[in-house]
Amino acid sequence: MDNVSIVRIFILTGLNETNNNRVALFTLTLLYYCMILFFNLTIIMIIILDKNLHEPMYILLCSFCMNGLYGTAGFYPKLIFDLLSSSHVISYEACLLQAFVMYSFACSDLSILAVMAYDRYLAICRPLHYHSFMTKSRLSKMVCFSWITPLCIFSINIVLTSRLRLCTTNIQKLLCVNWIIVKLACPDANIIPNNIIAYFTMFLYVSHGLFVIWTYMHLIKTSVRSKDDRVKFMQTCVPHLASLTTFVATIIFDLMYMRFGSTDLPQSLQNFISIEFLLIPPVLNPLIYGFKLTKIRHRILGFVRVQRK
Repeated sequence: MDNVSIVRIFILTGLNETNNNRVALFTLTLLYYCMILFFNLTIIMIIILDKNLHEPMYILLCSFCMNGLYGTAGFYPKLIFDLLSSSHVISYEACLLQAFVMYSFACSDLSILAVMAYDRYLAICRPLHYHSFMTKSRLSKMVCFSWITPLCIFSINIVLTSRLRLCTTNIQKLLCVNWIIVKLACPDANIIPNNIIAYFTMFLYVSHGLFVIWTYMHLIKTSVRSKDDRVKFMQTCVPHLASLTTFVATIIFDLMYMRFGSTDLPQSLQNFISIEFLLIPPVLNPLIYGFKLTKIRHRILGFVRVQRK
């Protein structure tokens, strides 16, 4: 332990095979990040500026898009900078911060999706009690819960990781994630507290997923009883279900590959797997809700018509 140097910088090796396509990748990445900013900010501004959209479902959607901006801001600026740089390094502190942002973003997304499922459950299965349950105060508490809980959990996680003595500096990814940093710890490092927090976090957010499944079982049972409920389900629950399916699929795929995947795959494919939760949901979510939710679609189309005149 005494002769192990303290790691103060990490080398991100995910871009090592991109030297010949650096300019093209930089251009595409910059354009893609601009698309993420534009789509999510459009939804956010429409909801903020239109008082008719100051309803629980749209406020939750606004929080959802804000979280997408938070997560992508922790990754894309650094990637764009690395594509212009000959050395792909990140400081120890910045790596921990990026790991914190990645995990808190992903878990906040799942928490917000769980709250959105509860909102739809009340609106369709308990319509007479909806406004008494979904008050402004309760909505504010649920939104705060979906943001603050992941921030607190992963603050503890990152503090536990920061106490580990690391023996390796190479991260074979485009970004820092906590599990990869823990794997760089020296063989005699005590990672039991990290594992305890990891299993607690998994239990907590698996319970979120089970709660969403429970709400959709009731939603489907209720919606088949009447035409009005079926229409409401198709208009408001299908976008939520599409976002949930996309997000959960990308996260599970990434986690399974991180834990059990082979390192023999091409580097480009490994890169895609590791960042797909930052590629697909941040663009797909605002598009799904923008096209499917009638009020938002009408606001967008109305703005386009005004611009044409």
